[in-house]
Amino acid sequence: MKNILCYGDSNTFGQPPIRDLADAQPRYAPQDRWPGVLRDELGPQYHIIEAGLNGRTTVFDDPVEGYHKNGRTYLLPCLESAMPLDLVIIMLGTNDLKTRFSAPAFDIAWGASQLCSLVLNSQFGPGGRPPQVLLMAPARIGKLTAFADLWVGGVEKALLLRDHLEAFARSLHCGFLDAGAIVTTSDIDGIHFSAAEHHKLGRAVAQKVREML
Repeated sequence: MKNILCYGDSNTFGQPPIRDLADAQPRYAPQDRWPGVLRDELGPQYHIIEAGLNGRTTVFDDPVEGYHKNGRTYLLPCLESAMPLDLVIIMLGTNDLKTRFSAPAFDIAWGASQLCSLVLNSQFGPGGRPPQVLLMAPARIGKLTAFADLWVGGVEKALLLRDHLEAFARSLHCGFLDAGAIVTTSDIDGIHFSAAEHHKLGRAVAQKVREML
């Protein structure tokens, strides 16, 4: 059996689009989250471990939502608890585009590359080897509504992020997939995916996983 960890933010967690900041909707059902679609597509020879967290960044401590949102802080314990892992899929960067971090797209991609390096320098794969890594560029930010003041300038920076992420993936010899070429965010909030888009992404990721493994 191949073990795959999906490490991401709210779009890996399965958060539906939000109409206003007080709107607390339950996450999508397992079969409607892209990691769940990935599981169904790949079949019983693959074990999919979901590790999505709302608000997770690449390497930034969030001064509002808490230090636990820092993706670097939790990554190694997550890897060790799930070992042995054949593949780690990382899709982060959207939250780093928030106004509060004032981070350029290159720095965000650099942060994602640091997570990839942690995986590639670990011993949490089969036989004490490192797992493979698939780095995914997040979907582009769409029409912002309730979140507009949280992502001032983020739409423009997001357009630069994809190319930086691909360059880092290439330099680290990681797999790369551009979610923005596959899915679009909902017009309800411009950040999250509809269930239909989760299904599209899950199928595309499954195809990439088959190529890598």
